Amino acid sequence: MPKVWSEPLPFDEAIDYFEDKVNMKSSDYRKLTNEYKTKAFTVSGYTSLTILDKFKGSLEKALKEGLTKDDFRKEMNDFLKKKGYDGLTPFQSDNIFRTNIQTAYNVGHYRRMTDPDVIGKRPYWMYDAVNDQKTRKTHLGMDGKVFPADHAFWNTWYPPNGFRCRCGVRTLSERQVEARGVKVEKEIPKMVIAEGGMPRPLLPDPGFNANPAKKAWEPDLKDFPKELRELFEERQKGK
Repeated sequence: MPKVWSEPLPFDEAIDYFEDKVNMKSSDYRKLTNEYKTKAFTVSGYTSLTILDKFKGSLEKALKEGLTKDDFRKEMNDFLKKKGYDGLTPFQSDNIFRTNIQTAYNVGHYRRMTDPDVIGKRPYWMYDAVNDQKTRKTHLGMDGKVFPADHAFWNTWYPPNGFRCRCGVRTLSERQVEARGVKVEKEIPKMVIAEGGMPRPLLPDPGFNANPAKKAWEPDLKDFPKELRELFEERQKGK
């Protein structure tokens, strides 16, 4: 089973990925293509960059210190109430925490799996969904599918593939593939049988069809608000 979102994350790569995200209002975030949305940070319903900065800082703290979603919710609700906002509901905090932490973890995992030494020994990857009643049919439809690590499948289907997605990826060696009699896929499945026995397109959830670990963010900021452009430029100078 992949490491679940509530456990401490040891990957420096996960922390580096999240620290590089740029705070962005939802209205600006929606201008981005899906591949660039993975490099921006926003929280629906909040437009203040100060508030967004606190959200991002609290999530970074959780990554570095292994804090839980309850720790995150308490810290954010104390802050929001001081600023005159309503606190987060359990569902809101779970959605924000799980999606962001799991994305950071999976990016860190991807960067380690693609290390030349690792990929040379374990060149196959298996999609690993959590098999319970909460698992989406589309995600379950990919469970156990094995593709070469460099297959185009992973450009679209590298998790998370939706809000609160718990899917992960396992690496396999040539020997493991042979010993288990695993089929190495060549074609990406296109349909899945959903609720009611009806077929539906087999796709990630809307907005989650790009691999967050692969695309470097070099956005054209000319149409973005002045404060956002300055924030991004200042961050780039500090690297």
